[in-house]
Formats: sequence, structure tokens, C-alpha cells
Amino acid sequence: MENKMFCYQCQETAGCTGCTQFGVCGKSPALSRIQDLLIYTTKGLSAVTTALRAQGEEISAEVNHYITINLFTTITNANFDDEIFYQRVFETLSIKNRLLENLKDTSSLPDAALWSADTREALDEKSLTVGVLRTENEDVRSLRELIVYGLKGLAAYMKHANELRYDNAEISAFMQKALAATLDDTLSIDDLIGLTLETGKFGVDGMALLDSANTGTYGNPEITKVNIGVGSRPGILISGHDLRDLEQLLEQTQGTGVDVYTHSEMLPAHYYPAFKKYKNFIGNYGNAWWKQKEEFESFRGPILMTTNCVVPPAASYKNRLFTTGATGITGCVHIERDENGIKDFTPIIELAKTCEPPIEIEQGEIIGGFAHNQVLQLADQIVEAVKSGAIKKFFVMAGCDGRQKARNYYTDFAKALPKDTVILTAGCAKYKYNKLDLGDINGIPRVLDAGQCNDSYSLALIALKLKEVFELQDINELPLAFNIAWYEQKAVIVLLSLLYLGVKNIHLGPTLPAFLSPNVAKVLVENFGIAGIGTVEDDIKLFLE
Repeated sequence: MENKMFCYQCQETAGCTGCTQFGVCGKSPALSRIQDLLIYTTKGLSAVTTALRAQGEEISAEVNHYITINLFTTITNANFDDEIFYQRVFETLSIKNRLLENLKDTSSLPDAALWSADTREALDEKSLTVGVLRTENEDVRSLRELIVYGLKGLAAYMKHANELRYDNAEISAFMQKALAATLDDTLSIDDLIGLTLETGKFGVDGMALLDSANTGTYGNPEITKVNIGVGSRPGILISGHDLRDLEQLLEQTQGTGVDVYTHSEMLPAHYYPAFKKYKNFIGNYGNAWWKQKEEFESFRGPILMTTNCVVPPAASYKNRLFTTGATGITGCVHIERDENGIKDFTPIIELAKTCEPPIEIEQGEIIGGFAHNQVLQLADQIVEAVKSGAIKKFFVMAGCDGRQKARNYYTDFAKALPKDTVILTAGCAKYKYNKLDLGDINGIPRVLDAGQCNDSYSLALIALKLKEVFELQDINELPLAFNIAWYEQKAVIVLLSLLYLGVKNIHLGPTLPAFLSPNVAKVLVENFGIAGIGTVEDDIKLFLE
């Protein structure tokens, strides 16, 4: 059967080889192709900005941020609105053509930097030729895509930092240089491997920037018990990752009689001191992103999607699903910001007032807030527990959740871990075990939730601090094992960042990425000890040897 598309950037890609007829995520072939074209034209723009920097020119923050958003919109489950992508391709070409006028020598630029078009028909025709498979060499293709997917993940973190007025021009310059490099046919396999690790280095920098942005704006996360029941008033459910969107929504709902609930990756917002002053900030509703259709139905009020992890909605609640930022759904209202960065959420609030309160789907509390600052305050208690033997090992189980039944492995793994072990987590992977009663060790909960997927940086800082406290030379000498679940491209940049930091023997599941060719996978196995998952029993035995 002839391919209508080709995409293998997420863990659920069809047959663990590639979606060729329709995306498992819900992406149509037409949408897939125009997204491919946006990446192609963004690479072309990046080649121009990189050449201009080499010429001594400065690139504006506006252009840097535009490239960042282009990458972010193509992350899995972020945007399903074809029209937005056509618009962004035209805008990207316009920006690129304007910058080209300032370039003294264009002879070494790749075709992507020189190609242009002004009709949708021309875009459609070009989109057929610029997809992933245009790179014929399987290993070169694998490394190029590994870099691009890492950059997409990094773009997500940069976008959130930018929203809080934190920026780093050096990171933006690297992202553009790396994008341009994926068009360079003269680069060797070794060159691309080096660029992959360099992407990890800037991944660490990007996560550090976002950590500074979040904590500098909203305070350091604190140990917090989060309500998972519901109140008696109408509510708005906010999902995704953007804390600035949440802040504006909370400000605008004061005195309206409308409550605000977090969903999925927005749960860690409850850990920040700045949000605790809002009396209508009730709790967290539901679980990870993939349960949206049932949980959004029962919520009964409007839902605001701030970032990726959108599931194409059922007709029964589509009229109360709103998007903003990099997200988009054809037929759903999209909330834009004004020239001052303010978003008017009045349409969402007014709709909420007409809705019934959420249907309660569970009761109780879950505990979190164990980001690096909070855990380091517990350092003496943790070190004593390790030295006394009360804690034998830490398991980093950060990452993503997903639909596949194979992911129940992580629930079973958490249940089967010995009671003298502690789980360090971040990201929506936590929903596989954060509501289990796993107890504590000398008052230290056995599941320490650091926050969102980008807060995996906290886990790295915790590991580095423990290495220092125990006076070890190598992070891999710690009583620490990595058993990570992945789904999309933010998990890719976290993985590359961990590799850059020297972490070895990471187990990655429920499957290894389809975009890793056998030879590239072999490099990762031989140099970093990357492995997949097996059975719970066998893996626990292996980790505890």
C-alpha cells in the first residue's frame, strides 16, 4: 500500500515502524505533510540565520521565538489545525526571504533556504518531497531525526521560559545551527553523533533556564497535598504545561463563582507557592492525557489546552474545548494573546458559568512537590536513611504515560519494588503509580514527584547532589537506576540531556524509538548501556543486582 504519510516521532507509531496511512495520534496525512513542510522551511530559515550570525549579524528575539514555536507546534498531540500550519509556512518563508536580503553570499545555502512559494498548491506539491524519508541513508536519517526531535522537545521548554520573559540567545543560536546541520549532506555519522550529544548539552541548559523561570516567578515547589475530588461550583479544567496561562486564568476567574482544576501535566502547578493564594484553585481532576475523552466528558465544564497532549475531541464536548499557544484543533476556539502578552479568557469563563459542576470521579489526595530545592532540604534525612540501610535504592521513573496496555508494566513495577526503595518521578508517567499506597520510609514518601516532564532537570540535580554528598566520582556509582517511560519529543531531549550528563544504563520503554536505526541503537547500547524493558520480575532482579 502506497504511503500517504510517514511519521515515527512518537512511541505509539504504528507497528513501531511508522504511521503511513493515518497517525495513531489522530494526525491526517494532509496535516502530516504540511507539518513536514513547516519543519523543512524552518530548517531553511535556520540556515539563513546561522549564516547571518557567521557574518556578524544579530538575530532578533522575535525571529528566535518564531522558530521555537514552529518546532513546538509539530510536537505530537499539539496542533491538529491544518490552517495554522499553512499560515506558519507562509510566514516562515516571508521572514526567511526578508533576512536573505541581508546575506552577502548565498552560494553555500541549502535548497531549503532558497526555495519559496506563494500559493497553497505550491506548498502541497512541495510537501510531498520533504518528509523524513527524503534522507535515504537509514543511519543518517536516524541521527538527523533524533536531533530534530530533541530540538522539538527543547523548543517546548524554551517557549515556556520565553513566556515568563526568560531567554537565552545562545540556546536559540544552537537550535538553529543544529536544524541547519540536518540539511548538510557533508556531515559524517561521527559528526551527527557529536551534534546529538551537543543537543543534550543545550537540553540541560534549556531545562535549567525554565527551572529558573518557573521558580523565579512562582517560587520553589513545596511538599503539597493535592485534592482529587471536586467542589460544588462550575469549573474550568486546564491541561498542558504553561504556568503563565494558568496564572492569567486564575486571575481572571476571581470573584466569578467559577473554580479552576488542573489536569494531567498541569498537576504540579499546585506545588508552587504563588498559586496557593487563589481560593478557587480546587485541585486536580483526572489522570494522564490519554484519558481525556472520558474525563473531559464527565468534567462538564470548559477545558483549556495550553500545550501539547491534546487528543482530538469527541463531538459531545468539542464545543467547550479551547486552545491557546502552540495548540490548535479545527473548529475549536483559539485564544490569542494581545500585544502585551495578555490572554482574554472571558469566553471560557462565561461558558463555565452555564455549566454543571464536575462529576466526581475519585476522592482523596495525592502528594507532590519534591523538586530539587525541596529534596535538598531533606538531604540529611535522605542520606541518613541510605547510610542506615532504610533506603537501598532510588528508581528514576520519569517520563510519559500513554494508551498502550504494555505501559501497565510501570504500575506493576512500582508495586513490586521492595519497600526499601524510593521512586523519583516527573512527567505524566507518574499517573501509573502516584495514587498507589506505597507508604513511606522514615517519613519520606516512596514516590517523590518533582513535577512536569521538564522538571526532570530536578532529578538530575538531585542525583548530582547525592553524588557530591556521598563523595563519589561518577554519577553511575549512586544507588540509582533509571527506568524511564517515553512517548514524545520532550522525552527525547530529557534522554539526550541525561546522556550528556554521563548517565548510563538507562532502560527505556515500553518500546525503543522506531527512529533509532539498528546501527544507531547499537551505538547507544555500546556507549551508554541503553536498554529496553523486559518483565517486571527480571528487570527488578537486574536492577537490584
